[in-house]
Amino acid sequence: MQQKLKKLVKEWLTPLAIAIILSILVQTYVAQAVKVPTGSMLPSIQVNDRLIMEKMVDFTTWEHGDIVVFNHDANDGKGTVRYVKRLIGLPGDTIEIRNGVLYRNGEQAAEAYLSVNMNYSFGPIQVPDEQYFFLGDNRNNSYDGHLWPNRFVPESELLGKVIFRFYPLSDIGTM
Repeated sequence: MQQKLKKLVKEWLTPLAIAIILSILVQTYVAQAVKVPTGSMLPSIQVNDRLIMEKMVDFTTWEHGDIVVFNHDANDGKGTVRYVKRLIGLPGDTIEIRNGVLYRNGEQAAEAYLSVNMNYSFGPIQVPDEQYFFLGDNRNNSYDGHLWPNRFVPESELLGKVIFRFYPLSDIGTM
């Protein structure tokens, strides 16, 4: 009996250890699951949706419209919070919201993912070098860059780009 137990442990210990190490490496450096805690990205992303973000930030090309996960102290020293928001402004962009419409570098931005126009005006502002500007898709009810005292997110705070929704199963797919 003891011999069988030793054989079982010996057979399973190495594969189990390898699986645990690989899982830790993937979650640390390649991809990670995240849960959306708020409705700031409605209707694109629902509260409690589960998403996969790729974390290879050094190899990521950021583009307008990307959904990004980042840690940010939006309130100047009141604590860092993890956010899931849409990338609106790249370094050097000028952002303005007027008459319910987003303008980027003087041109109206196409935002098919929005369900309502914005009910506020903002800017114009210019995004500083090595920083980014984010808004939630639920623009009129999202605490985001247009309201944050610390409105720009440094590149060092970006954690990854959302690439896939895996829950709920009815909405599974790429983002």
